[in-house]
Amino acid sequence: MRVIIFGATGLLGKALVREWKNDEVLGLGSKDVDIRNEQEVRDTVKRIRPDWIVLAAAYTDVDGCESNSGLAFAVNSGGAANVARTAKDCGARLLFVSTDYVFDGKKTEPYEVNDPRAPRSVYGKTKAEAELQLLEILPAVCIMRTSWVYGVGGKCFPDTILKLAATRPEIDVVNDQRGCPTYTVDLSRAIIHLCRNDAKGIVHVTNSGDCTWYDFALEIIAARELPTVVRPTTSDKFVRPAERPKYSVLSAASAQKYGLAMPGWRDALYRYLLEREAAVTVT
Repeated sequence: MRVIIFGATGLLGKALVREWKNDEVLGLGSKDVDIRNEQEVRDTVKRIRPDWIVLAAAYTDVDGCESNSGLAFAVNSGGAANVARTAKDCGARLLFVSTDYVFDGKKTEPYEVNDPRAPRSVYGKTKAEAELQLLEILPAVCIMRTSWVYGVGGKCFPDTILKLAATRPEIDVVNDQRGCPTYTVDLSRAIIHLCRNDAKGIVHVTNSGDCTWYDFALEIIAARELPTVVRPTTSDKFVRPAERPKYSVLSAASAQKYGLAMPGWRDALYRYLLEREAAVTVT
């Protein structure tokens, strides 16, 4: 199988390139192809002739999207449509990486794939718009929603917590937002599995279980046996430009239909910490 990964220099893209074995995989970053330029996308896809395209490229600065909405829509919605039209014309399958931010966070039980989109942020709106466009352009698209993604090789929540803990005796972390932390290694393996199993439609993929950001931070500090005290706080104490969903746990039912059983979030965290430690040692 021949695969193009758009967004190969991002947190998820890097893990995908590392994890994808036994297939012909080409990872491309924004310096290689600007997905806002449909001709660039088309020329690349026609040259490579992939069986699958994984679209992990996105403008993911959630707060930045609020002040740069034009750029956010151009990349996340317009760019996605460019890739979808090209995939359709070239006969390639497409997996699009989407987000829990397409929901408003008002539920108190896991979101199913057919729950209505009601994004509260510009970032969420760009992804929701992209989903609708892709389903119209390429009905056989696989839209994989995930949440709270972290991994080695870029900015992410566990890395931030560990850096704060290195310099502060106490840190405050919000305890009123609940979701599913998802490790890029496990997410990458799930994407590979979905592509190899000809997945279609919307699929929710996260590590299993859920927690608040405070719970997550506590586990990170405990795993490293650090003396830093983690104190719970509320979102109104940390006002951000973009509104975050208070509850964005994603149901695993759609993933289970494809035989995906994701590891628990605590297990994933400990493996991340080992990978992070090894990467630090190497550098």
